[in-house]
Amino acid sequence: MFSGMLYIFLPLIVGYLIPINNNNLLEFINKQTSRLVLVILGLMGLSLAGLDNLGQNLHQILLYTTTFFIAISACNLVALPFIDKLLPIATELQHKKLPFKEMMMESVRLILVVAGGLIIGLMLGMDLSWVDTASEGILLLLLFLIGIQLRNSGMTLKQILLNKNGMLIAATIVVTSLLGGIIAALILDVPVKNGLAMASGFGWYSLAGILMGDGLGPVYGGAAFLNELLRELVALTLIPLIIRRYPSTAIGYAGATAMDFTLPVIQNSGGIRCVPIAIVSGFILSLLVPVLMLFFLSL
Repeated sequence: MFSGMLYIFLPLIVGYLIPINNNNLLEFINKQTSRLVLVILGLMGLSLAGLDNLGQNLHQILLYTTTFFIAISACNLVALPFIDKLLPIATELQHKKLPFKEMMMESVRLILVVAGGLIIGLMLGMDLSWVDTASEGILLLLLFLIGIQLRNSGMTLKQILLNKNGMLIAATIVVTSLLGGIIAALILDVPVKNGLAMASGFGWYSLAGILMGDGLGPVYGGAAFLNELLRELVALTLIPLIIRRYPSTAIGYAGATAMDFTLPVIQNSGGIRCVPIAIVSGFILSLLVPVLMLFFLSL
């Protein structure tokens, strides 16, 4: 059980052990990581094209996506407002223009990459038996680069441990997401461990889709990708609306993306005081995505 988990998790550990002080090299690694994500999402589309009874499987993907998204989001949004009452955060009124359009276009681009792979696979009717092997090899390289990124993100253990808000938000997201995953698994009558794995994406759509696809096949991979992507799209809309009154809720619902993709929206809507909290919460959740997901997939 744990040998398979170690095989996939080892590149992440090795990458995390590598400190890099060269900014140019870090920028190069960031670019290559983004490119590998696009490549592997395209391969995910090809995997979907190779499925038997594609129409039925697409229906199953949408069913899984809807069920997990509603169950997990409901559990998150019920619990997070209590943190706002327990540890209130002072926000600042901002007047900067939010880069909402640009962020939406980035999400659309990722969807188009998956759709492009699906269309190419359907049109060419090629032998797709090589896709799983290629995806696994690229996944190992991707996890290695992600480990380097996490190590060199600038967050120290002291900074994380001293930020009670960020830690409490991250812990709440983990517990309530896993609860939502169990509820969704029971509704769909699928193994609970699969539901727990699906719930461990915390908004990191690219890695969640890749890991779930590698572990449980393209149906789960596609559902995980869409579930986490939908979470991010809702977060981009929700954050400006609620962050001044419910900052912890807004930061928490952004999940792992609070430290990068949705951070500009959090800063522009809630002010600079929200930034350290968002970074700590997002960092913890980003670190836990591969750990928890690979653990549940190995059960």
